[in-house]
Amino acid sequence: MNREFIDAMQQLALERGVTTEEVLEAFKEALRKAYIKRQKGYRKEEIDAGKGPEVDVYIDPQTGRIEMVEVRRVVEKVEDPDKEIALSEALQYDPEVQVGDEMEFPIDPEGLSRMAIQDLRQILTQRLKESERNRIYNEYKDKEGQVLTGVVTRVDNRGNVFVELGRGEAYLPKSEQIPTERYYPGQRLKVYLKKVDRSAKGPSLIVSRAHEKLLEHLLKQEVPEIAEGIVEIKAIAREPGRRSKVAVMTHNPNVDPIGACIGHKGQRIQAVSAELGREKVDIILWAKDPKEFIRNALSPAQVGSIELEPDGQKARVKVTKDQHSLAIGTGGQNVRLASKLTGYEIHFEEAEISDLDEAIRKAAKEEAETTSRAKEEFEKLFRDLSE
Repeated sequence: MNREFIDAMQQLALERGVTTEEVLEAFKEALRKAYIKRQKGYRKEEIDAGKGPEVDVYIDPQTGRIEMVEVRRVVEKVEDPDKEIALSEALQYDPEVQVGDEMEFPIDPEGLSRMAIQDLRQILTQRLKESERNRIYNEYKDKEGQVLTGVVTRVDNRGNVFVELGRGEAYLPKSEQIPTERYYPGQRLKVYLKKVDRSAKGPSLIVSRAHEKLLEHLLKQEVPEIAEGIVEIKAIAREPGRRSKVAVMTHNPNVDPIGACIGHKGQRIQAVSAELGREKVDIILWAKDPKEFIRNALSPAQVGSIELEPDGQKARVKVTKDQHSLAIGTGGQNVRLASKLTGYEIHFEEAEISDLDEAIRKAAKEEAETTSRAKEEFEKLFRDLSE
């Protein structure tokens, strides 16, 4: 071995994404196992179980020089000839040796057979794969629960998607996909790293596009007030690719939490929606009072009185006939999301609109229209004066 050997080890480490020390340790292990298997006749399972002689391998990281030795302990009576040597025999090598000492017997690495060299390659490859898998696992285990950007590498015939996250390939199963999206190789995606597991084939990285945390991350990215903690996200309910409800609040009386999330002309919420395949995102005001929270969660429907059952998370909501279908939503979507958001099972009861209620509502509508017209006229007058 020479300096070219060390250079080759360094190049291999660079290609595999591991350290030179890991490559050298893998090479030492491969040499040790190849020697025990081919020169001593042990099977792989026996070697893994600790059978066979103790072999130490030394490699000079500067010159590439290799030294191999068998290590045997000096004993009065030999029970394991692979690991022990009788005192009477040891004294022939060293007259001063004593029971309990360890003796090293040199091994010529050049003497390994061709079959041993083949074993060496296989063991080295396996060891490097294990090092790479461990490195990937340790790297991504710390990123579990984060949102990462990846590139789609392939889509199998079952519709499962594989996403390259750098050095690791993640798995996006059908259950974690947005149903309205179509994926193709080369597509860049933001994904939520849901789970990192060890397996026989290496680290298993499970990612999601349907998780609530992905929506939360996108809102933090687009809304500075959320990132800074001025506006707080209290709850999220999603039907991926279709519709979501997000409950927000703030302790700052000068900040409109809903307006902050929506942004000027809806730019902020539109950016979030675009990243989620045009998923509609409703921003509602969170309330400590469950009744008020349920009322807000059922928007855009306007509902009447709300009664909470004392023995469970159930709510009975009065709703007029003209608001009933809106409260339920298409295919029951609005009430499903509201229930998930608030944690209450919501049941509707139809309520009649009295003549007085109708008159009050009509008056409120007319007042709103009058105020709107007055505002328009004032703005027009202001523009005329400015010109």
